[in-house]
Amino acid sequence: MTQENMREIPVWDLFIRLFHWSLVLLFTLTYLTEGEDEWMLVHSYGGYIILGILALRIIWGLVGTRYARFSSFVRPPAQAMEYLKQLFAGRAKDYLGHNPAGGLMIVALIVCVSLTALTGMALYATTGHGPLAATFVATWPDGALEEVHEFFANFSLTLIVVHIAGVIVGSLAHRENLVRAMWTGKKRRPLP
Repeated sequence: MTQENMREIPVWDLFIRLFHWSLVLLFTLTYLTEGEDEWMLVHSYGGYIILGILALRIIWGLVGTRYARFSSFVRPPAQAMEYLKQLFAGRAKDYLGHNPAGGLMIVALIVCVSLTALTGMALYATTGHGPLAATFVATWPDGALEEVHEFFANFSLTLIVVHIAGVIVGSLAHRENLVRAMWTGKKRRPLP
């Protein structure tokens, strides 16, 4: 299809795009500053901001614009698996919003990154710092909370790598630049 035969359809609103790219930057910052004592304040505040924007994303997932709402893309895992089978068979349906596998990945990332940030807050509180310091009592065995935090951070990173791979595969399969769509908020479709 030539460019003249295409139209741009608004899909991702400004909040979703700002949330997405802010989360990319903040997760990168906090992951790279993990375990560095001189960067602990930056690491901690990055985690707090991540929790804040995740809370806003959850609210926006309930009341936001059409393609931002969870109801538009959260599907049972069986539908995500079926979509992936069809994708690799070369006959997957093209979705204007998130496909079922992408929707499942969003939920997984929100849960996993939230658990990373929450366990990080709890871990920081055990050192007498952060908003939970006055009320948090560590009942975990020595080092266990740190291991849980690191597990979720590394599992989040694994999910991010799979997400990026999915974006590449989806872009190629459906012949659309999904990264561009996340910058502009628009997807290109043929004219009716």
